Amino acid sequence: MSDWSHLEDFRAVRLNSELSPMSQYERDRFREHHLHPFEVEANTPATIVPRVADYDAIFVVSTALPEGVIESLSRCRVISRLGTGTDKIDVDAATRKGILVTNVPTFCVEEQADHTMALLLALLRKLPQMSQAMTAGAWKTARSQASTNQRLAGSVLGLIGFGNSARAVAQRAQGFGIRVLATRRNMAAPRDAAEELGVEMLGLEDLLEQSDYVSLHLPLTDETYHLLDRQILSKMKPGAYLVNTSRGAIVDETALVDLLQKGRLAGAGIDTFEGIDVFVEEQRPPDHPLLSLDNVILTPHVGAISVQAMQDVTDGGIANAAAVLSGYWPPAENLVNPDVLPRFPLVESEV
Repeated sequence: MSDWSHLEDFRAVRLNSELSPMSQYERDRFREHHLHPFEVEANTPATIVPRVADYDAIFVVSTALPEGVIESLSRCRVISRLGTGTDKIDVDAATRKGILVTNVPTFCVEEQADHTMALLLALLRKLPQMSQAMTAGAWKTARSQASTNQRLAGSVLGLIGFGNSARAVAQRAQGFGIRVLATRRNMAAPRDAAEELGVEMLGLEDLLEQSDYVSLHLPLTDETYHLLDRQILSKMKPGAYLVNTSRGAIVDETALVDLLQKGRLAGAGIDTFEGIDVFVEEQRPPDHPLLSLDNVILTPHVGAISVQAMQDVTDGGIANAAAVLSGYWPPAENLVNPDVLPRFPLVESEV
């Protein structure tokens, strides 16, 4: 085991201590690295700033770190995102301050793919309706509803984005005999992975017109915000299904609700939202039209969660910060702002 005793001299803070409390596994990993993070639950700049300003490392799950918070960080060397997406962190501000922003990009690839397929299968087999019918003793009604189910084999799944999670979905879908299409921002990129998986690459509009189901696998950026607006959603095949386990704001939820209500789209499975904040302390039924639709399955941003995934993100997130605090660059694939000029010199790891 590496000697991490030198990390005793650094101060760390772990945000989201109540909404996403540390597991015993995480506590043990911190202890092994001689890090003893101060646990904080704060979700507004006014409450975050006084609690993080004097720390060397910040570990964050879901709290937003806007420019005002970043500017207050007088000694921070690294912001370690315990997850993948960094759309809630002002990465540009961190770069200007010489603060490295890291993440764990391979986190939950298998889980997201499993959740995508679970939502799709539940929609297509009408599992929520079947369960409700059984509870109510309405078996005749259930059989009538099931009579419109369509066979999966021979259908078409379109993947928007073709990174790790999309490729994992493609592997699963092909096991059901589903033809898989994909599109991505850089259509000129090498297609070796697509060819190896038997996935056909198409432009976005062609993919939407041909796909019976569409699944999103993109980060949220300025370019992908409301990528699926009313105009693009309207190009989906009539009667198609949408699955979103990526980021809610990639989809214009108002337009999606309208198309679902009108029957233009058959259904949707959604794990991430723009208009519903599942990372709040107060738990109450949200006021959102998606919840009133019976052709929608909603889950509270749990597609990433499993025991193994939580251990993976803990290991990766702590390792990223430990490297920086030890004077080394983290793995290149885990560095969100590679153009940063760090506050303190870093060297390449020999490992």
